[in-house]
Amino acid sequence: MSTHLYQYKPYHYSYEYDYVFAGAGAATMSLLIRMILSGRFKDSTFLVVDKDRKEKNDRTWCFWENEDGLFEKLVHKSWNQLWFHGPGFSKKYRIKPYRYKMIRGIDFYTFCLDFLKKQPNVQLLFEPVEKIESLKNGARLVIENQETYYAKKYLFNSIPFDKPAPAPGKHMLLQHFKGWLIETEQDFFDPAACTLMDFRISQQHGASFVYTMPLTNRTALVEYTLFNESLLKEEEYEEGLKAYIRDYLKLEQYSIKEQEYGVIPMTNQVFSRGDGAIVNIGTTGGQTKPSSGYTFQFIQKNSDAILYSMLNHGHPRPIDLSHEGRFMFYDSVLLDVLVHKELGGAEIFTKLFKRNSAKRIFRFLDNNSFLLEELLLISSLPVGPFWRAARRQLFPSPAGSHRSGATRPVRPGG
Repeated sequence: MSTHLYQYKPYHYSYEYDYVFAGAGAATMSLLIRMILSGRFKDSTFLVVDKDRKEKNDRTWCFWENEDGLFEKLVHKSWNQLWFHGPGFSKKYRIKPYRYKMIRGIDFYTFCLDFLKKQPNVQLLFEPVEKIESLKNGARLVIENQETYYAKKYLFNSIPFDKPAPAPGKHMLLQHFKGWLIETEQDFFDPAACTLMDFRISQQHGASFVYTMPLTNRTALVEYTLFNESLLKEEEYEEGLKAYIRDYLKLEQYSIKEQEYGVIPMTNQVFSRGDGAIVNIGTTGGQTKPSSGYTFQFIQKNSDAILYSMLNHGHPRPIDLSHEGRFMFYDSVLLDVLVHKELGGAEIFTKLFKRNSAKRIFRFLDNNSFLLEELLLISSLPVGPFWRAARRQLFPSPAGSHRSGATRPVRPGG
C-alpha cells in the first residue's frame, strides 16, 4: 500500500474505484465537486491522484463573469472597472454587468481539498503518476512505485502525457508569465480599478503586456506576460517587472510578498478527448481558449457540459463544446497572424479595445457573441493580415505549417 495515501478518515483501502482522476488541478476539482454536489454519485467511489499536495499559492486565476459562479465565495477580489493601455491609447472601461474576478490558487485548493476530505467515498493519493491505460472494461492508472489503480467506469485525466502531433495550419504559442505581489509602505494603488492589459512595454520578445490587480491601497499583483514560442530566462521576467513598476507605475519603494510563475499553451492543435474509458480534461483536453490562454472559465463551462452529458446521456463526452465551429476558426486565424508576425499583439489588441466596448470583447472571447458583433470586431482590424491568415487556415499546406520552438516543457494545467 502506498505510504502517501491521504488517510484523513477511516477508509477501506482499495485498488479499484468507479472513477479515477489523474491530476488534482482546477479541471479535476471543478468536475468532481459538481459530481458530488449533484447528489447522483452517492454510491460511487472516487480516487484523485496527484504528485502535488497543493499547499502553495502557485497561481492566480483572473476571469470575467456576469453572475455568481460555483466558486463565488472564493473570489479574493473583483473589479467592475478596468484599464487598457496600448501604444498611443489608454482608456478606463466600466464593465457592468461583468465583474473581473480573482481567485488565488491556494484558496481554491484548500477549499476543494477540505470539501473532498469530508466525503466518505473520495480518496486522495499524493504520488507521481507514471502512466494511464484504457482497458477493455474501464481504465488503469500506474503510479511511480508501480502500484496500479483501476477505474471501473471512467478515468478523467488532466496530465499531459502526449503532445498533439504537428499538422498543417496548426500552431503552438506559449502564454508564459511571472507575477509579483508587491506591497508599499504608503497608500499608492486604486483598488477600484485594475489594469487588464498594458502593451506599452517593449515588444522585443513578442506580444508582451503587464496586468496589475490592486488588492488594497498598498498591495497589488503585477504580472509580466508574453505570447510567443520560447520561454525567457528567469532574470528577464524579473527585469521586465522591475522596468514596468519603475517606468509605468512610477514606484520606487516596494517589497515583494509573493511570486508566481506559469506557462499555458495557446494552440489550435487538436487535443485528444481520450480513448475508451479515459477522458481528457483541462488544458490536456483542450479546455484552454486557444487565442488568449484563458482557462478557468472554459474549465467551468466544460465541467457543466460533462456533468450534464453524464446525467442525461450516460457518458462524459458532450457533443457541443465551446471551441467548436466558427470560434475555433477565429482563434486559429489570430494565432496564425501572431505566428507569422504580420501584426504584433500590441497593435491587434489596441485596435480591438479602441473601437469596441470591453463587454463586446468579453462576449467574443467567451465564445458567446453573435455574428453581427463578430463582424464589427473583425472590421476593427486590418483586412490584409487576417485575410491571408484565414486563407492559410482554410487551405493549409505542409510548407506553410509552423512548429513551436519552445525550449522548456509546458507546466501541466490541471
